[in-house]
Amino acid sequence: MRTLITNIGELVTNNQSATNTQQIQDAAGQRAADSALGIIHDATVLLDGDRIAWVGPAASAPHSDDVDEVVDAAGQAVIPGFVDSHTHLVFGGDRSAEFAARMSGQPYSAGGIQSTVEATRAASDDELRARLAGFVAELHAQGTTTFEVKTGYGLSVADEERLARLARELTDEVTFLGAHVVPPEFDNGMGSDGDPDDYVTLVCGAMLDACAPYARWIDAFCERGAFSAEQSRRVLEAGAERGLGVRVHGNQLGPGDGVQLAVELGAASVDHCTYLSDEDVAALAASDTVCTLLPGVEFSTKQPYPEARRLLDAGAVLALASDCNPGSSFTSSMAFCIAVAVRDMGFTPAEALWASTAGGARALRRDDVGRIAPGARGDLVLLNAPSYVHLAYRPGVPLVEQTWVAGSTL
Repeated sequence: MRTLITNIGELVTNNQSATNTQQIQDAAGQRAADSALGIIHDATVLLDGDRIAWVGPAASAPHSDDVDEVVDAAGQAVIPGFVDSHTHLVFGGDRSAEFAARMSGQPYSAGGIQSTVEATRAASDDELRARLAGFVAELHAQGTTTFEVKTGYGLSVADEERLARLARELTDEVTFLGAHVVPPEFDNGMGSDGDPDDYVTLVCGAMLDACAPYARWIDAFCERGAFSAEQSRRVLEAGAERGLGVRVHGNQLGPGDGVQLAVELGAASVDHCTYLSDEDVAALAASDTVCTLLPGVEFSTKQPYPEARRLLDAGAVLALASDCNPGSSFTSSMAFCIAVAVRDMGFTPAEALWASTAGGARALRRDDVGRIAPGARGDLVLLNAPSYVHLAYRPGVPLVEQTWVAGSTL
């Protein structure tokens, strides 16, 4: 199937020399942003099968009689599909009551995860599979074409294995997060006879053995109320020995060791990064570990937003992701995350779009998504808007007109 998308008023390609979001500052005007994002005006894109075959000005486009379908973009904007590099989409239950309580003043803590663990363990495979499929349809409808999914709501060998298996049915980007929190049966602080270190041993052994065949990544929640730096290191190194890439939840609830551990281990990404020291910022800027910020979390938990401008100006590579989960960020909208990042975190519209596409691809160590260029996967989004800036300019408005994933429209 060869599809020619014509009459594109503004095409964001991300196919330019900028390598991090520091180089995509549009304060000097739209022309600077156009250059940084590789924007082509009055553009055409040719899709051939699941790949992008040609990109360029309409005046140089291939003849339409050589294609199977012609799509007229009517002068609107086309952007790369969003790359959501941090989600928790496989779970059971509902935590709306917890959200309501938090909006009334109850502070957020990692302990609420346990209620989702109970509901997930009680759900059948078919129930979890159907809910996951619904979330994926939701992602696609909002322009997300690549997404990562973590386990972490099973916390037993059998349940973590099935979450990884179900996630792998819909994405290659599966992360084993057995080290999410310590389950009650191992938490001697909750009146159990178990030992949290025994749970870490289980995660590094039988649980990893069961989940590794379905996973590409391993992650650990290095945080007070979850896992210490020493426990997190054990888990991450065990995963790396099995060939899994490293990701880290770090510095979300307060200052901690997560960022430094992630950089030391060469993690692809360290996510949250709400509380950072000067040393943390410097370490991220000097490394190739992507700092993934999750605006939906601070919006939903009323925590302070990360200091994105501080990271951007230091030269750190940033990604934006939804962290879609039932407790601290129940949104699947990358457009919403862009709007919050621009309004409350110091991103420019150009920086936020790059972080949501090319930045997410960097966080997943991918070069075939997050950009519109020959040879890349055919992931594109047609907006019902003349410019990508409308993603932040018109918050909450469903602007996605059409989405292509691997060359096929949804």
